Amino acid sequence: MVSRVIPVDPFDLVIFGGTGDLARRKILPGLFRRFRAGTMPEESRIIGSARSEHDDAEYRQIVRDAIGEFGGDEKEDKAGIDAFVERLHYVRVDAKGDDGWKELAGMMRDGIIRAFYFSVGPSLFGDIAERLNRFDVADDKSRIVVEKPFGRDLQSAKELNATLRSHFREDQIYRIDHYLGKETVQNLMAIRFGNVLFEPLWNNHYIDHIQITVAETVGVGGRGAYYDKSGAMRDMVQNHLMQLLCLIAMEAPSQFDADAVRDEKLKVIRALQPVDYHHLVRGQYDAEGDQPSYREDAEDPRSFTESFIALRCHIANWRWAGVPFYLRTGKKLKARSSEIAVVFQDLGHSIFEGDEKRHRNILAIRLQPNEGIDLQVTIKEPGPGGMRLIDVPLDMTFADALGPEAEDVPDAYERLIMDVFRGNQTLFMRGDEVEAAWAWTDPIIAGWEARGDVPKLYEPGTAGPDDSAMLLHRDNRRWRDIKA
Repeated sequence: MVSRVIPVDPFDLVIFGGTGDLARRKILPGLFRRFRAGTMPEESRIIGSARSEHDDAEYRQIVRDAIGEFGGDEKEDKAGIDAFVERLHYVRVDAKGDDGWKELAGMMRDGIIRAFYFSVGPSLFGDIAERLNRFDVADDKSRIVVEKPFGRDLQSAKELNATLRSHFREDQIYRIDHYLGKETVQNLMAIRFGNVLFEPLWNNHYIDHIQITVAETVGVGGRGAYYDKSGAMRDMVQNHLMQLLCLIAMEAPSQFDADAVRDEKLKVIRALQPVDYHHLVRGQYDAEGDQPSYREDAEDPRSFTESFIALRCHIANWRWAGVPFYLRTGKKLKARSSEIAVVFQDLGHSIFEGDEKRHRNILAIRLQPNEGIDLQVTIKEPGPGGMRLIDVPLDMTFADALGPEAEDVPDAYERLIMDVFRGNQTLFMRGDEVEAAWAWTDPIIAGWEARGDVPKLYEPGTAGPDDSAMLLHRDNRRWRDIKA
């Protein structure tokens, strides 16, 4: 198979927070990989910016160290690193003051794509956006990239959107959710709309229910202060899981372009019904041995913030009427695993005498780790002795199916950053999407706060609190096992 690389035009990328953790872990190593892949034009430059004092040489050493620490096999390419860092520059800028902005404006070139990555806290988004325009750093074709959280409720999301839109058009704003850059997430659309095998079955006549699981083995140690102000609902469900739900449930767009896709996703969010509190489970991981509990990690002995959440929701439209969507995500669970499972209905009648086991076709899309897709089908167990049926997966692990080419697939941040330069917003969230997601999420949070709900404790290394299993057992269903 021959990889097709879509080139981009020359660009200047300014990374605000260019010495921060996200820049060092993801953005800069990802850009180096794209440089090695030949997708970064010769004339392109990367300009780091932060409050600290550095010259170009010092910043280039920071980036060398970041690639050495967080890069993969490519960190051994010393000549490639030397060539890459020659494209790097640095300017000290005060995001809330006026220092450095004239110098940054003087570095901008005409006729080159200007992109500005806000790798900083949301409280600085408005200050940076205002100064980019006041000091003529940005032009009318510039693009800005903003990281989540996109607010912490509907009101703050509206205020943030209004602030950004007061300085940039919606088509210039790229709200990045790295989950949407994953190869398998994009394959959801290919599976849905590129295969005649599935589309006729993708409705309530054939699908029994859908499960979306994002499980992590790590706790919140090191970021407990931030996490305790958000929790699993705000940190994961409102954005990551919501986007996966939209891609699974949306109607076919008229064409594969940014606004057509996002229009259909928006329809799904607006069709989500309110969640009854009986269909919601919140949990907190407990201490285990010398490992601290959530409350110890959060340094709040009375915290009611959830590190785990599971819920059942419904979409009020003809395609999905009566089909429950079960969502769960949590910290310190038994394995690191992200999966979407489409569980089809039972056969109406079995012709095989003595076979009393429930056999179901299940389409499982693995997002991480070991990205791939498998379809569980029922076959005859090999050997003599009658017609004994067993369920087996038809497995397509990308690394096995695509061979060495699978190793060259860009990671999520690489793909999304390159899409910014291409002007492709398909994999980025639109402002009305963000607001619609908060409009659905806010009443759920307000409900448990009004009731004074306390999260259920669960042991680390399990699948979460027992009440989560009961959420499906009451419906005569069960969660799929969480496994790597």
